[in-house]
Amino acid sequence: MNLTLGDVRHVQWGFAALLRLYSQAESCRFEDIAIDLSGTSWFDADMCAAFGALLYRLTENLNTVSLVNIRPGVEKILSKNGFLCHYGREQIVDCWRTTIPYQRFDVKDDRYFAGYIEEQFIHRAEIPHMSTGLLKKFRESIFEIFSNAVLHSGTEQGIFSCGQFFPKRNRLDFAVADLGIGIPQKVREYLKRDIPAVEAIQWATLGRNTTKNGAVPGGLGLKLLQEFIDLNGGSIQIVSDVGYWQRANRTTSINPLDYPFPGTVVTIEINTADTNSYALVSELSAADIF
Repeated sequence: MNLTLGDVRHVQWGFAALLRLYSQAESCRFEDIAIDLSGTSWFDADMCAAFGALLYRLTENLNTVSLVNIRPGVEKILSKNGFLCHYGREQIVDCWRTTIPYQRFDVKDDRYFAGYIEEQFIHRAEIPHMSTGLLKKFRESIFEIFSNAVLHSGTEQGIFSCGQFFPKRNRLDFAVADLGIGIPQKVREYLKRDIPAVEAIQWATLGRNTTKNGAVPGGLGLKLLQEFIDLNGGSIQIVSDVGYWQRANRTTSINPLDYPFPGTVVTIEINTADTNSYALVSELSAADIF
């Protein structure tokens, strides 16, 4: 089977392009699937998390997947972050440290993921300055995305992560994807009613809403990230099933997709041109606040 892929950017139509391609091969078993990237002039490297998850699902169905006719510019960036190492290419040294390496983590690899986000994301110089207390909460919020993928999705196929710093855009992007049951299905089971995917994602992002059981509160990680992103001028995207949710410019937008993502993707984009310093209100003195 031969498939084609156009440009891929971390916007709704970029996810739609990946899902359209996946839908064409989803039912394949024991096939050789060649994906032609000759028409791909740009590929936002952080989208490798979603792309890698989809291709992994295809190989789990006993297919052989190959990426062919890759343009030099795309091949260079996807070799720098290690993505193409899984498809027969050599890794290129990232001299400028703009990439956050593509990796797949097993569900029990929480320590490795914690080390990965600490080294590759949390302490990057491009992230605006945060107080000790806020940095701790920020770290916990990112790790909660991993925990949600493990605890909520029930995935057995691992968690996929990647990121990219775009100096010209003043943007740092970080993405985490899983192949679990997805947010909408989990929310429907919890609420015991059928609601559209976009509404289910919206519910999961509001305040203390959570499908976790027990005394440990959930849903706080995304809340803090949303508050930070609103101040920072970045954005957050969530894709799950046929739902697309985005928070940007202090505004939430939700839209349906034509094809479902078989799990969940969370993408965080940080505005690296932001020169403000951030802290928790509890860390500030009265003089700092007024």
